[in-house]
Amino acid sequence: MNLNTSKAIYWTGAILISLWFGASGIFELVGSPIVWGITRQLGYPPHFIYILGVAKLSGVIVLLTPNRLLRLKEWVFAGIFFDILFAFFSKIAVLGFGATIDAIIAFTIISVTYVMYRKLYTATYLPAESNSNL
Repeated sequence: MNLNTSKAIYWTGAILISLWFGASGIFELVGSPIVWGITRQLGYPPHFIYILGVAKLSGVIVLLTPNRLLRLKEWVFAGIFFDILFAFFSKIAVLGFGATIDAIIAFTIISVTYVMYRKLYTATYLPAESNSNL
């Protein structure tokens, strides 16, 4: 797979996840009855829904910032992964497997996007230089 294909797949996934989590974050912050109803049914408290909304919108901003904030993007990918994982297991426990289809789709998209991210931005780990002044 060439670099342009990897970039296209990455940005397609990043945009899809950003639309998904951006809309979700907005719905959480404005108190959408549907989103709040499901989230409350899953057992999450109201203050957590607001925090989740702010975190999602902050993550979307970081995710859509090109060629910057690369370490912070790693944290955004982790946050999205855990959000999807918790949603999946909460929905299975309370609503049944049929309600988890959205989480399965989101997990697939974020996984492919992360693989392309790692292909475009390889991690380089260097040992810390010793400092004789310490």
